[in-house]
Amino acid sequence: MRSMDEDMVKPSMDLSQLALDRTTTKSTRSKSPLPHRRRWFSRYVLPSSLLIGFMALVVAAAGNHWMPARPVSVVPVIVKRAEMQQAGSTLFQAPGWIEPRPMAISVAAMAPGVIEEMMVVAGQTVSKGEPIARLVSVDAELALQQAKNALAIRQGELNRAQAELSAARVRFENPVHLRVQLADAQSNLSKSKTELAKLPYLIEVAESNLRYSQTSMEGKKTARGSIPDTIIAKAENDYAVARANLNELEQQREVSALQAVVEALEHQLQLLVEETRQLGEAEAKVQSAEAYRDEAKLQVRQAELALERSTVRAPMDGRILRLVAAPGSRVMGLETTAGQSSSTVVEMYDPESLQVRADVRLEDIPLVNPGQPVEIETASSSQVIHGRVLQVTSSANVQKNTLEVKVELLDAPSTVSPEMLVTAAFLASPNEADQSASSESEQLFVPRPLIQSSEAAPYVWIVEANALARKRVVELAGKNGGELVAIKSGLKVTDKLITSGLEGLREGMKVVVSGDDPNLGIE
Repeated sequence: MRSMDEDMVKPSMDLSQLALDRTTTKSTRSKSPLPHRRRWFSRYVLPSSLLIGFMALVVAAAGNHWMPARPVSVVPVIVKRAEMQQAGSTLFQAPGWIEPRPMAISVAAMAPGVIEEMMVVAGQTVSKGEPIARLVSVDAELALQQAKNALAIRQGELNRAQAELSAARVRFENPVHLRVQLADAQSNLSKSKTELAKLPYLIEVAESNLRYSQTSMEGKKTARGSIPDTIIAKAENDYAVARANLNELEQQREVSALQAVVEALEHQLQLLVEETRQLGEAEAKVQSAEAYRDEAKLQVRQAELALERSTVRAPMDGRILRLVAAPGSRVMGLETTAGQSSSTVVEMYDPESLQVRADVRLEDIPLVNPGQPVEIETASSSQVIHGRVLQVTSSANVQKNTLEVKVELLDAPSTVSPEMLVTAAFLASPNEADQSASSESEQLFVPRPLIQSSEAAPYVWIVEANALARKRVVELAGKNGGELVAIKSGLKVTDKLITSGLEGLREGMKVVVSGDDPNLGIE
């Protein structure tokens, strides 16, 4: 009870103090709107700007990873050791293998067919013209016999044409047949002239016979009845015969016609038109027959050549390197559809003409000179084989960091053969400086096509370890000639030079190495 009374005694809360002065609040809002604008900027604009900036920074940092990498080819920097050795001393060694010089010879079948028998084995020594393989030759033999038969037919046609030509020439030079016809016509003409000379007398006799026959016939007709009719009929028949004889004699005027025939035969004997035509035709037939005969001879030669080519022979003195074909396999010969190796039967090489293809490190390449002495060692020979440098090839290998060098073998023993592994020791040439001491300095070289020029200084493109392309400014070591340019500064031995894909290349662009460039090296 006491606590309740005490609570009731406490003064009550003044609610008037919670009332708002509306006039004061409204005036304050109208006079100061800035706090609302600051809250909008701090809540929306500032966080959005920070987010956009952060995203731009992330895109810029990861842009190279999102962009596709450009494929490029590279070559290493070539290093030359500036050391001078005594003449004949070993400069360096390089592994290699023996191969034919300049290359192996492919022995191909000249005619298409199926191989029936291989007559050599790998490693066998053969002489020029010695049989290597034999093809199935039945078809070639039949084709040869057919060509010979066709030649015999053509020869018979030629003989017949020549006989006709001989007859036409004799007929042209001695036209006896025309002379016989002319003589016959002349005989008939002479006979007609003789008869024509007797014709007036014969006509007179015929007229007399006609008058007598007419008188006799008329007299017998008058005495008709007293004589038989058969006698009268016979008289009439005699009259008709006499009249017909007279008419025939009066119509005999053949002299002019026979004279024309004689003149025509004489003119024909003089011109010999038909005989000239026959002689020309016979000569043309002989020429055509000779052409057919020659064509048949060519066909016989082709058939003989095809039969001869059914035996593949060695084109040179040498040794069989490897057998490419086998009995039962088909070779294409010289057909236009044949591939490059579809006719190869074996590969040969000359044992006295061999070379070594050595893999020389790029830093040793500047020590290689044409004609430089080389000592070759191989397991098949107990003695050192002497050789000399032929040339440095352009086949570079970026994985092995080597370049191939060809070395000629001098007096190679018979125990060595292609594809044997060897060790080549390159010796100092006699024309090099004879100094026992050697320096440890190194000189860097770059292929001339890789050096690009700008207004500031020459530069090259390299690939860094993080697969980014970089433009490296270099300083050249004076005037340089040849394919290699000496570099004084700007590069390191481990740098990889970009050789392809330079067009449009930018600083810091991401690249991927697709391989080495074997065509960019030292010739």
